Amino acid sequence: MAREFQRGHKAKISDLTPGTDLYVGVQIAAPGLTFDISCFGLDANEQLSDDRYFIFFNQPKSPEESIQLLGAQSGDTESFRVTLDRIPANIHRLSFTATIDGAGQMSQVGPGHIRIVAGGEEVVRYAFTGSEFTTERAVMLGDFYLKDVWRFAAIGQGFDGGLDALLKNFGGEVAEEQPGAQPQGAAPSFAPPPQATAPPAFGAPAAPHAPQVPQAPQPAPSFGAPAAPAPVPQPNPQMHAAPTIAAPMSPPAGTVPPPSPYGQPPQQPQYGQVPGQMPGQMPGQVPGQVPPGGPSPYGQQAPSPYGQQPPGMPQGVPQGVPQGVPQAGAGLQAALQPYRETATGQRWTPQNQQLMRVDLTMGGTPVLARQGSMVMYQGKVDFSYKGAGFAGRIVGNATGQEMQLMRCSGRGQVFLAENGAHLHSIELQGDGICVSAENVLAFDESLQHEVRRIEGHGIPGGALFTMMFQGTGTVVVKTHGVPVVLPVTPTTFADCNAVVAWSAASQVILSSQVRLRRNAYPGHSGETVNLQFRGAPGNFIVVQPYEV
Repeated sequence: MAREFQRGHKAKISDLTPGTDLYVGVQIAAPGLTFDISCFGLDANEQLSDDRYFIFFNQPKSPEESIQLLGAQSGDTESFRVTLDRIPANIHRLSFTATIDGAGQMSQVGPGHIRIVAGGEEVVRYAFTGSEFTTERAVMLGDFYLKDVWRFAAIGQGFDGGLDALLKNFGGEVAEEQPGAQPQGAAPSFAPPPQATAPPAFGAPAAPHAPQVPQAPQPAPSFGAPAAPAPVPQPNPQMHAAPTIAAPMSPPAGTVPPPSPYGQPPQQPQYGQVPGQMPGQMPGQVPGQVPPGGPSPYGQQAPSPYGQQPPGMPQGVPQGVPQGVPQAGAGLQAALQPYRETATGQRWTPQNQQLMRVDLTMGGTPVLARQGSMVMYQGKVDFSYKGAGFAGRIVGNATGQEMQLMRCSGRGQVFLAENGAHLHSIELQGDGICVSAENVLAFDESLQHEVRRIEGHGIPGGALFTMMFQGTGTVVVKTHGVPVVLPVTPTTFADCNAVVAWSAASQVILSSQVRLRRNAYPGHSGETVNLQFRGAPGNFIVVQPYEV
């Protein structure tokens, strides 16, 4: 059965099918519009260094025929044949795109898809609708990319400028007068390939694989388009329109859950729509201010016994109280009351705005946290270096530093903090969120996580590293000051240095139209790049006041 992908999902080709001779079908249509569907073969720098690997209607195959344009068939507007084991070593990415030929916008398209078929059987499908786009005239639908092994990613990223914008994005040149100046020279060389896109002429490139088509026992399926032009399945229109929700867990009876600046209870409206109240702000409270002698800033009631310990000298005595001095009555207890440990019976419990407590005895899964973020722990806890996979080392060009994680396991409570930053817990319930790598403090090991790289001229270091989390679990995010949560609209822009997180379904586009001088930052280039966010209603971004 085919796997249904959403925007941003990735998988190894070997996890989808053992075959390497694949059929790629694209279905896209809109009333009164025609589309040009192409494939860009890009090098390691994601540039079109060899224009022979720009596969489109006028150049339907690559030199060694590892990428071929097949035409419309089996309910697809356009289709390709991709033989991964024949692609040259200098090609590291295949980007499948669709552009509007003439006037129009991608918001006008109906339900469409890009799918992969191996041996006549569909193995993966990414469905989209026009509601995910606005004024774009071109869109990157999906990519095959080489990262140790070939992988597939559902992209869904639009470009306002159409095919010209795509060519410039991939380092190609747009020659305005060549279409009228070279029709005679191009016609003799390109006339046979359009005929080769018809099914009868496909026999020549398929001849080397003819022995594999019969039912000979082979582990990997041979190339095969869908058996019959069955009706195109209609995607669920709500697949991408559903908002990404990061809500706190349901607390035990009689307790008040800690509000998350990103999460929202089911009774509240969507992100950024709570009138008159900042994220994480108690009613009537000045942002960032803790009432003296009052309850915890997260609205949690502290237990009566201090730190759940027998009477005596408590741990963590404030500076200025001599050790060995016994409790002298209500005066000392009243002075320490605002700083008592808070235990709500949940796995993650904020102690204040800068300190987070995780109870490893709940949930049964370890926690990954930044090395050096542990300030105290109770019980039998084992700390080990996390040096494999996602987080052993993440080298960020934006900061020139490394992010190293430690694995906390065992039975006990660990207290986490870093440089007095504000901490916020985000609970995921099967949804996803992207967080800037610099703002991740800790997260449950049970979450699926991967590193993404957003590149662009003007970004400090040339790139911005983000982490995408999906599944069920909690992510702890740190910010400089109290953040603000805004809904994503077609005119939502954010400074790449100030953005903290955004919903996984949001579309991120680099924008360098606004350039600001920042003399207050020594060594700064004097220019900045904005990130534009787009998405269906319910998507959000989180921004910190660090740049203010």
